[in-house]
Amino acid sequence: MGKSRVSIVKTNPQPDFTSIRQAVEKAIHLIGGIADLIKPGMKVLLNPSWVALPTEPEKGCITQAEVTRAVANIVREMGARPIIAESAAVGVDSEKVIAASGYCSLRESGYELIDLKKTEKVMIPVPGWKVFKEIESHVLVREADVIISLPKMKTHDQTEITCSIKKLKGLLSDQYKKMMHQEGLFEGVVDLLTAVKPQLTIVDAIYCQEGLGPVFGKPVEMDLILAGKDLVAVDTVCGLIMDFSPEEVPLTMTAAARGLGTARPEEIEIVGEPLSKVCRRFLRSMEDNPVQVEGFNLIYGGVTCTGCRNTVMSALVDMRNAEQLMYLPGVTVVTGDPEISPFVPAESIVTVGKCVPEGKRGRRYVKGCPPNNAYVVQAIIGDRGKARRMYAEGDLESTDKK
Repeated sequence: MGKSRVSIVKTNPQPDFTSIRQAVEKAIHLIGGIADLIKPGMKVLLNPSWVALPTEPEKGCITQAEVTRAVANIVREMGARPIIAESAAVGVDSEKVIAASGYCSLRESGYELIDLKKTEKVMIPVPGWKVFKEIESHVLVREADVIISLPKMKTHDQTEITCSIKKLKGLLSDQYKKMMHQEGLFEGVVDLLTAVKPQLTIVDAIYCQEGLGPVFGKPVEMDLILAGKDLVAVDTVCGLIMDFSPEEVPLTMTAAARGLGTARPEEIEIVGEPLSKVCRRFLRSMEDNPVQVEGFNLIYGGVTCTGCRNTVMSALVDMRNAEQLMYLPGVTVVTGDPEISPFVPAESIVTVGKCVPEGKRGRRYVKGCPPNNAYVVQAIIGDRGKARRMYAEGDLESTDKK
Protein backbone atom coordinates (compact mmCIF):
# COMPACT_ATOMS: atom_id res chain seq x y z
CA MET A 1 0.00 0.00 0.00
CA GLY A 2 1.37 3.42 -0.99
CA LYS A 3 1.82 6.41 1.23
CA SER A 4 -0.92 8.99 1.75
CA ARG A 5 0.00 12.09 -0.22
CA VAL A 6 -0.47 15.58 1.24
CA SER A 7 0.44 18.72 -0.68
CA ILE A 8 1.63 22.01 0.82
CA VAL A 9 1.60 25.09 -1.40
CA LYS A 10 2.71 28.61 -0.54
CA THR A 11 0.67 31.62 -1.67
CA ASN A 12 1.80 35.21 -1.92
CA PRO A 13 1.56 37.25 1.29
CA GLN A 14 -1.95 38.70 1.69
CA PRO A 15 -2.98 36.79 -1.44
CA ASP A 16 -5.64 37.95 -3.87
CA PHE A 17 -8.04 35.57 -5.59
CA THR A 18 -5.69 34.88 -8.50
CA SER A 19 -2.91 33.77 -6.15
CA ILE A 20 -5.31 31.64 -4.13
CA ARG A 21 -6.74 29.99 -7.25
CA GLN A 22 -3.25 29.15 -8.50
CA ALA A 23 -2.30 27.68 -5.12
CA VAL A 24 -5.45 25.55 -4.96
CA GLU A 25 -4.87 24.25 -8.50
CA LYS A 26 -1.26 23.38 -7.69
CA ALA A 27 -2.22 21.68 -4.42
CA ILE A 28 -4.75 19.51 -6.27
CA HIS A 29 -2.29 18.73 -9.08
CA LEU A 30 0.39 17.63 -6.59
CA ILE A 31 -1.91 14.97 -5.07
CA GLY A 32 -2.61 13.50 -8.50
CA GLY A 33 -5.65 15.54 -9.45
CA ILE A 34 -9.28 14.82 -8.59
CA ALA A 35 -10.62 13.35 -11.85
CA ASP A 36 -10.88 10.05 -9.99
CA LEU A 37 -13.34 11.64 -7.55
CA ILE A 38 -15.39 14.12 -9.55
CA LYS A 39 -17.29 13.29 -12.73
CA PRO A 40 -19.59 15.42 -14.89
CA GLY A 41 -23.09 15.72 -13.47
CA MET A 42 -22.10 14.93 -9.90
CA LYS A 43 -23.48 16.89 -6.95
CA VAL A 44 -20.41 18.05 -4.98
CA LEU A 45 -20.90 19.48 -1.49
CA LEU A 46 -18.24 22.00 -0.49
CA ASN A 47 -18.13 22.34 3.30
CA PRO A 48 -16.26 25.44 4.55
CA SER A 49 -16.18 26.61 8.17
CA TRP A 50 -18.73 29.28 9.16
CA VAL A 51 -18.37 28.72 12.90
CA ALA A 52 -19.08 32.32 14.00
CA LEU A 53 -18.10 35.95 13.64
CA PRO A 54 -15.58 37.55 13.09
CA THR A 55 -15.59 37.05 9.32
CA GLU A 56 -12.65 39.25 8.23
CA PRO A 57 -10.07 37.02 6.50
CA GLU A 58 -7.25 38.45 8.61
CA LYS A 59 -8.97 37.23 11.81
CA GLY A 60 -8.51 33.59 10.73
CA CYS A 61 -11.90 32.44 12.04
CA ILE A 62 -13.87 31.19 9.01
CA THR A 63 -12.75 29.62 5.75
CA GLN A 64 -11.84 32.43 3.39
CA ALA A 65 -14.51 32.83 0.70
CA GLU A 66 -11.87 33.06 -2.03
CA VAL A 67 -10.63 29.54 -1.19
CA THR A 68 -14.16 28.15 -1.44
CA ARG A 69 -14.75 30.08 -4.67
CA ALA A 70 -11.57 28.65 -6.21
CA VAL A 71 -12.64 25.09 -5.39
CA ALA A 72 -16.19 25.72 -6.65
CA ASN A 73 -14.84 27.04 -9.95
CA ILE A 74 -12.62 23.99 -10.42
CA VAL A 75 -15.52 21.62 -9.68
CA ARG A 76 -17.78 23.54 -12.08
CA GLU A 77 -15.14 23.40 -14.83
CA MET A 78 -15.11 19.60 -14.43
CA GLY A 79 -18.79 19.52 -15.32
CA ALA A 80 -20.05 18.87 -11.79
CA ARG A 81 -22.42 20.94 -9.62
CA PRO A 82 -20.71 22.61 -6.64
CA ILE A 83 -22.98 23.33 -3.65
CA ILE A 84 -21.48 25.39 -0.82
CA ALA A 85 -23.21 24.29 2.39
CA GLU A 86 -22.48 24.64 6.10
CA SER A 87 -24.08 25.56 9.42
CA ALA A 88 -22.56 27.82 12.06
CA ALA A 89 -22.13 26.88 15.72
CA VAL A 90 -25.11 26.30 18.02
CA GLY A 91 -26.79 29.62 18.76
CA VAL A 92 -25.09 31.36 15.82
CA ASP A 93 -27.11 32.55 12.82
CA SER A 94 -25.33 31.23 9.73
CA GLU A 95 -26.94 33.93 7.60
CA LYS A 96 -25.26 36.63 9.68
CA VAL A 97 -21.88 35.00 9.03
CA ILE A 98 -22.68 34.88 5.32
CA ALA A 99 -23.92 38.48 5.23
CA ALA A 100 -20.80 39.83 6.95
CA SER A 101 -18.32 37.92 4.80
CA GLY A 102 -17.30 37.31 1.20
CA TYR A 103 -19.83 34.50 1.02
CA CYS A 104 -22.56 37.09 0.51
CA SER A 105 -20.82 38.17 -2.69
CA LEU A 106 -20.55 34.57 -3.83
CA ARG A 107 -24.29 34.10 -3.39
CA GLU A 108 -25.00 37.35 -5.27
CA SER A 109 -22.71 36.15 -8.09
CA GLY A 110 -24.82 33.03 -8.59
CA TYR A 111 -22.96 30.41 -6.57
CA GLU A 112 -25.26 27.87 -4.93
CA LEU A 113 -24.80 28.62 -1.24
CA ILE A 114 -26.94 27.01 1.47
CA ASP A 115 -27.38 27.46 5.22
CA LEU A 116 -27.89 23.87 6.34
CA LYS A 117 -29.85 25.01 9.40
CA LYS A 118 -32.70 25.88 7.02
CA THR A 119 -32.75 22.52 5.23
CA GLU A 120 -34.49 19.21 5.83
CA LYS A 121 -32.84 16.91 8.38
CA VAL A 122 -32.26 13.19 8.05
CA MET A 123 -30.77 10.39 10.15
CA ILE A 124 -27.64 8.82 8.64
CA PRO A 125 -26.41 5.41 9.88
CA VAL A 126 -22.87 5.10 11.25
CA PRO A 127 -21.03 1.92 10.26
CA GLY A 128 -18.79 0.64 13.06
CA TRP A 129 -20.17 3.27 15.44
CA LYS A 130 -18.71 3.96 18.88
CA VAL A 131 -21.05 6.63 20.30
CA PHE A 132 -23.85 7.19 17.79
CA LYS A 133 -25.53 4.37 15.89
CA GLU A 134 -26.90 7.10 13.63
CA ILE A 135 -26.42 10.85 13.43
CA GLU A 136 -28.78 13.65 12.47
CA SER A 137 -27.53 15.55 9.45
CA HIS A 138 -29.26 16.97 6.38
CA VAL A 139 -30.78 15.51 3.21
CA LEU A 140 -28.33 17.51 1.12
CA VAL A 141 -25.41 15.83 2.90
CA ARG A 142 -26.83 12.36 2.28
CA GLU A 143 -27.56 13.10 -1.39
CA ALA A 144 -24.12 14.52 -2.25
CA ASP A 145 -22.00 12.37 -4.54
CA VAL A 146 -18.80 13.87 -3.15
CA ILE A 147 -18.12 15.88 0.02
CA ILE A 148 -15.08 18.15 0.17
CA SER A 149 -13.99 19.46 3.56
CA LEU A 150 -12.72 23.06 3.38
CA PRO A 151 -11.43 23.78 6.88
CA LYS A 152 -9.52 26.64 8.40
CA MET A 153 -6.29 25.58 10.15
CA LYS A 154 -6.51 26.70 13.80
CA THR A 155 -5.82 25.68 17.34
CA HIS A 156 -8.91 24.72 19.35
CA ASP A 157 -9.82 25.15 22.99
CA GLN A 158 -11.06 21.56 23.33
CA THR A 159 -9.43 19.43 20.63
CA GLU A 160 -5.96 21.10 20.44
CA ILE A 161 -6.39 21.73 16.70
CA THR A 162 -9.36 21.97 14.37
CA CYS A 163 -8.99 21.04 10.75
CA SER A 164 -10.48 18.64 8.19
CA ILE A 165 -12.13 16.23 10.65
CA LYS A 166 -13.34 18.55 13.40
CA LYS A 167 -14.92 21.01 10.99
CA LEU A 168 -17.33 18.32 9.79
CA LYS A 169 -19.45 19.10 12.86
CA GLY A 170 -20.98 21.82 10.71
CA LEU A 171 -22.81 19.05 8.84
CA LEU A 172 -24.74 18.09 11.98
CA SER A 173 -28.04 19.41 13.25
CA ASP A 174 -27.68 21.74 16.24
CA GLN A 175 -29.20 19.05 18.47
CA TYR A 176 -26.50 16.57 17.54
CA LYS A 177 -23.74 19.17 17.86
CA LYS A 178 -24.76 19.51 21.50
CA MET A 179 -25.07 15.74 21.90
CA MET A 180 -21.50 15.29 20.65
CA HIS A 181 -20.26 17.18 23.72
CA GLN A 182 -22.56 15.31 26.09
CA GLU A 183 -21.85 11.79 24.83
CA GLY A 184 -18.24 11.99 23.66
CA LEU A 185 -16.76 14.54 21.27
CA PHE A 186 -13.73 12.62 20.03
CA GLU A 187 -15.39 9.31 19.17
CA GLY A 188 -18.56 11.17 18.16
CA VAL A 189 -16.85 13.33 15.55
CA VAL A 190 -15.11 10.25 14.18
CA ASP A 191 -18.52 8.55 13.99
CA LEU A 192 -19.56 11.52 11.83
CA LEU A 193 -16.45 11.13 9.65
CA THR A 194 -17.34 7.46 9.19
CA ALA A 195 -20.92 8.29 8.24
CA VAL A 196 -20.38 11.09 5.70
CA LYS A 197 -17.04 9.91 4.23
CA PRO A 198 -15.51 13.08 2.72
CA GLN A 199 -13.29 12.15 -0.21
CA LEU A 200 -11.08 15.24 -0.24
CA THR A 201 -9.92 18.11 1.94
CA ILE A 202 -8.44 21.42 0.87
CA VAL A 203 -7.20 23.42 3.85
CA ASP A 204 -7.27 27.19 4.12
CA ALA A 205 -4.10 27.91 6.06
CA ILE A 206 -3.64 31.44 4.77
CA TYR A 207 -4.73 33.32 7.89
CA CYS A 208 -4.84 30.95 10.87
CA GLN A 209 -5.39 31.19 14.63
CA GLU A 210 -3.25 30.18 17.58
CA GLY A 211 -4.10 30.09 21.28
CA LEU A 212 -7.80 30.21 22.14
CA GLY A 213 -9.19 29.17 18.77
CA PRO A 214 -11.50 28.44 17.06
CA VAL A 215 -12.98 31.94 17.43
CA PHE A 216 -10.96 34.02 19.88
CA GLY A 217 -7.45 32.94 18.92
CA LYS A 218 -4.61 35.20 17.87
CA PRO A 219 -4.33 35.60 14.06
CA VAL A 220 -1.29 34.11 12.33
CA GLU A 221 -0.58 34.59 8.63
CA MET A 222 0.87 31.38 7.18
CA ASP A 223 -0.03 31.79 3.46
CA LEU A 224 -0.52 28.07 2.85
CA ILE A 225 -2.97 25.79 1.03
CA LEU A 226 -2.91 22.06 1.77
CA ALA A 227 -4.74 19.23 0.04
CA GLY A 228 -5.15 15.48 0.37
CA LYS A 229 -7.58 12.59 0.01
CA ASP A 230 -6.75 11.10 3.42
CA LEU A 231 -8.23 13.50 5.98
CA VAL A 232 -6.33 11.92 8.86
CA ALA A 233 -3.02 12.36 7.05
CA VAL A 234 -3.82 15.98 6.17
CA ASP A 235 -4.74 16.79 9.77
CA THR A 236 -1.53 15.09 10.89
CA VAL A 237 0.51 17.33 8.59
CA CYS A 238 -1.39 20.43 9.70
CA GLY A 239 -0.63 19.46 13.29
CA LEU A 240 3.05 19.04 12.47
CA ILE A 241 3.12 22.48 10.83
CA MET A 242 1.77 23.90 14.11
CA ASP A 243 4.27 21.76 16.09
CA PHE A 244 1.74 19.27 17.46
CA SER A 245 2.79 15.64 17.34
CA PRO A 246 -0.02 13.31 16.20
CA GLU A 247 -0.21 11.90 19.74
CA GLU A 248 -1.13 15.36 21.07
CA VAL A 249 -4.30 15.55 18.93
CA PRO A 250 -7.04 13.18 20.18
CA LEU A 251 -9.25 13.45 17.08
CA THR A 252 -6.40 12.56 14.74
CA MET A 253 -5.39 9.55 16.82
CA THR A 254 -8.99 8.39 17.29
CA ALA A 255 -9.67 8.49 13.55
CA ALA A 256 -6.39 6.69 12.79
CA ALA A 257 -7.13 4.00 15.40
CA ARG A 258 -10.41 3.29 13.61
CA GLY A 259 -8.66 2.78 10.27
CA LEU A 260 -9.91 5.98 8.61
CA GLY A 261 -6.46 7.17 7.56
CA THR A 262 -2.89 7.31 8.77
CA ALA A 263 -1.40 9.50 11.48
CA ARG A 264 2.10 8.02 11.05
CA PRO A 265 4.44 10.62 9.51
CA GLU A 266 6.49 7.85 7.92
CA GLU A 267 3.38 6.74 6.00
CA ILE A 268 2.71 10.22 4.59
CA GLU A 269 4.35 11.65 1.46
CA ILE A 270 4.52 15.44 1.66
CA VAL A 271 4.78 17.12 -1.76
CA GLY A 272 5.28 20.78 -2.59
CA GLU A 273 6.80 22.89 0.18
CA PRO A 274 9.03 20.93 2.58
CA LEU A 275 7.60 20.65 6.06
CA SER A 276 10.75 22.16 7.55
CA LYS A 277 10.20 25.42 5.64
CA VAL A 278 6.63 26.04 6.80
CA CYS A 279 6.65 24.93 10.45
CA ARG A 280 5.88 27.43 13.19
CA ARG A 281 5.07 26.58 16.78
CA PHE A 282 1.52 27.69 17.51
CA LEU A 283 0.54 28.89 20.96
CA ARG A 284 -1.55 26.22 22.68
CA SER A 285 -4.96 27.00 24.10
CA MET A 286 -3.66 26.25 27.59
CA GLU A 287 -0.85 28.79 27.14
CA ASP A 288 -3.01 31.68 26.00
CA ASN A 289 -3.08 34.13 28.91
CA PRO A 290 -4.59 31.81 31.56
CA VAL A 291 -6.94 33.21 34.19
CA GLN A 292 -5.77 33.37 37.82
CA VAL A 293 -8.12 34.61 40.54
CA GLU A 294 -7.40 34.57 44.27
CA GLY A 295 -9.74 32.24 46.15
CA PHE A 296 -10.48 30.10 43.07
CA ASN A 297 -9.06 26.57 42.84
CA LEU A 298 -8.65 24.32 39.82
CA ILE A 299 -7.75 20.66 40.36
CA TYR A 300 -6.94 18.26 37.52
CA GLY A 301 -7.01 14.51 38.07
CA GLY A 302 -4.49 12.25 36.37
CA VAL A 303 -7.14 10.73 34.08
CA THR A 304 -8.20 14.10 32.67
CA CYS A 305 -7.69 14.42 28.92
CA THR A 306 -6.79 17.63 27.13
CA GLY A 307 -10.45 18.11 26.19
CA CYS A 308 -11.64 18.89 29.72
CA ARG A 309 -8.44 20.67 30.69
CA ASN A 310 -8.72 23.04 27.75
CA THR A 311 -12.48 23.42 28.15
CA VAL A 312 -12.14 24.63 31.73
CA MET A 313 -9.36 27.07 30.81
CA SER A 314 -11.37 28.38 27.88
CA ALA A 315 -14.48 28.73 30.07
CA LEU A 316 -12.47 30.88 32.50
CA VAL A 317 -11.33 33.10 29.64
CA ASP A 318 -14.96 33.39 28.53
CA MET A 319 -15.81 34.56 32.06
CA ARG A 320 -13.01 37.12 31.93
CA ASN A 321 -14.20 38.42 28.55
CA ALA A 322 -17.78 38.59 29.86
CA GLU A 323 -16.67 40.40 33.05
CA GLN A 324 -17.93 37.53 35.24
CA LEU A 325 -14.77 36.69 37.20
CA MET A 326 -16.44 37.91 40.38
CA TYR A 327 -18.17 34.51 40.54
CA LEU A 328 -14.89 32.55 40.84
CA PRO A 329 -13.71 33.15 44.46
CA GLY A 330 -14.80 30.35 46.76
CA VAL A 331 -15.29 27.86 43.88
CA THR A 332 -13.21 24.73 43.25
CA VAL A 333 -13.41 23.16 39.77
CA VAL A 334 -12.42 19.51 39.54
CA THR A 335 -11.77 17.28 36.52
CA GLY A 336 -10.82 13.61 36.52
CA ASP A 337 -10.34 11.82 39.82
CA PRO A 338 -7.90 13.78 42.00
CA GLU A 339 -7.63 13.72 45.75
CA ILE A 340 -9.70 16.57 47.21
CA SER A 341 -9.07 17.95 50.67
CA PRO A 342 -11.91 17.15 53.11
CA PHE A 343 -11.78 20.80 54.14
CA VAL A 344 -13.15 21.93 50.75
CA PRO A 345 -16.93 22.42 51.18
CA ALA A 346 -18.86 20.02 48.93
CA GLU A 347 -21.26 22.77 47.86
CA SER A 348 -18.37 24.83 46.45
CA ILE A 349 -17.10 22.05 44.15
CA VAL A 350 -17.93 22.00 40.41
CA THR A 351 -17.02 18.69 38.75
CA VAL A 352 -16.49 18.57 35.00
CA GLY A 353 -16.48 15.74 32.49
CA LYS A 354 -17.16 12.07 32.01
CA CYS A 355 -13.95 11.00 33.75
CA VAL A 356 -15.15 12.15 37.18
CA PRO A 357 -16.30 8.93 38.97
CA GLU A 358 -20.06 8.81 39.47
CA GLY A 359 -19.76 8.75 43.25
CA LYS A 360 -17.73 11.97 43.25
CA ARG A 361 -19.74 14.13 40.85
CA GLY A 362 -21.83 15.98 43.44
CA ARG A 363 -24.66 18.42 42.83
CA ARG A 364 -22.72 20.79 40.55
CA TYR A 365 -21.68 18.28 37.92
CA VAL A 366 -21.22 19.24 34.25
CA LYS A 367 -21.84 16.30 31.95
CA GLY A 368 -19.84 15.91 28.75
CA CYS A 369 -16.71 14.66 27.05
CA PRO A 370 -15.82 17.49 26.95
CA PRO A 371 -18.83 19.71 27.75
CA ASN A 372 -19.52 23.02 26.09
CA ASN A 373 -17.72 25.95 27.76
CA ALA A 374 -20.97 27.71 28.60
CA TYR A 375 -22.22 24.82 30.75
CA VAL A 376 -19.04 24.98 32.81
CA VAL A 377 -19.50 28.72 33.26
CA GLN A 378 -23.13 28.27 34.32
CA ALA A 379 -22.18 25.60 36.86
CA ILE A 380 -19.60 27.97 38.37
CA ILE A 381 -22.11 30.82 38.53
CA GLY A 382 -24.93 28.62 39.82
CA ASP A 383 -28.11 30.51 40.67
CA ARG A 384 -26.22 33.81 41.06
CA GLY A 385 -26.60 34.78 37.41
CA LYS A 386 -26.56 33.56 33.82
CA ALA A 387 -23.57 32.61 31.68
CA ARG A 388 -23.04 35.09 28.88
CA ARG A 389 -22.60 33.45 25.49
CA MET A 390 -19.47 34.78 23.83
CA TYR A 391 -20.41 34.34 20.17
CA ALA A 392 -23.81 32.63 20.20
CA GLU A 393 -27.06 34.56 20.41
CA GLY A 394 -29.28 34.12 23.45
CA ASP A 395 -28.59 32.31 26.69
CA LEU A 396 -28.15 28.59 27.40
CA GLU A 397 -31.84 28.07 27.98
CA SER A 398 -32.79 29.49 24.58
CA THR A 399 -30.19 27.50 22.63
CA ASP A 400 -31.11 24.28 24.45
CA LYS A 401 -34.62 24.61 23.09
CA LYS A 402 -33.43 24.76 19.48
